[in-house]
Amino acid sequence: MFVQLIKDADSITLILKPLNMKRTIFFLGVIAMIASFNQSKAQETGDEQNFYIGVRFLPTLSSLEVQGDSTANGEATVIKTEATLGYGFGAVLGYNFNRHIGAQAEVIYSSLSQKYEDPSRPGEINKINLSYLHIPLLLVLNTNSTKPVNFNLAVGPQLGILVGSKFDAAAQDSTVTSTAVLNAKSGDVGFAYGAGIDFNLGPVVTIGVGYRGVIGLLDISDDSATKETDQFYVLQKSKVKTNAGYIGIRFRI
Repeated sequence: MFVQLIKDADSITLILKPLNMKRTIFFLGVIAMIASFNQSKAQETGDEQNFYIGVRFLPTLSSLEVQGDSTANGEATVIKTEATLGYGFGAVLGYNFNRHIGAQAEVIYSSLSQKYEDPSRPGEINKINLSYLHIPLLLVLNTNSTKPVNFNLAVGPQLGILVGSKFDAAAQDSTVTSTAVLNAKSGDVGFAYGAGIDFNLGPVVTIGVGYRGVIGLLDISDDSATKETDQFYVLQKSKVKTNAGYIGIRFRI
């Protein structure tokens, strides 16, 4: 009888083994289905796109309004200047709420230049150099940030902090006794806008190219700076306007 019990136990074990294996396979299948469903929902909502960081380089055309020598007759002549090439570079930090909407902050060092000729001093070419730390805060609209090619628009305010200024005056003849004074305020506020194309090279790396324009909203000329009777301000009711192209690389984190 004892031998018979052992045989019965072995039979039960042989029956249970396939049942346990079927149960294991069933549970593994359920887990796989749940994981697949969650991944599908994440792709639908764009949750796989979160923070990203990157760097950017911007060849920049800038334009300022300057005034000529006013010491002779007391009246300043506003000089319309042509756009002059400068540059910018900096860092980008952004977050995609979904495939189509995101927010982006940047910290860009910009070196802006302006050459001009004063009509009262024919043949003399002067140059203004202004260096800013620009901080745009942008709303970004995407066609689809998860696709291999994504088109985007960006708009938002931009804060500018003046970190350097320089005026290179042309060589003057002995009859000229007046001196130009570069009078720029320490801060600026503008409206930034632009468009671009993103090339997603994989789940992490994106190359971006595009256009960025900025319209200055404040007068950056500072008439409170002290000057002598033989000096005159270079800037007169000047607002910074820039047009830039950009190329950059960013990484999803």
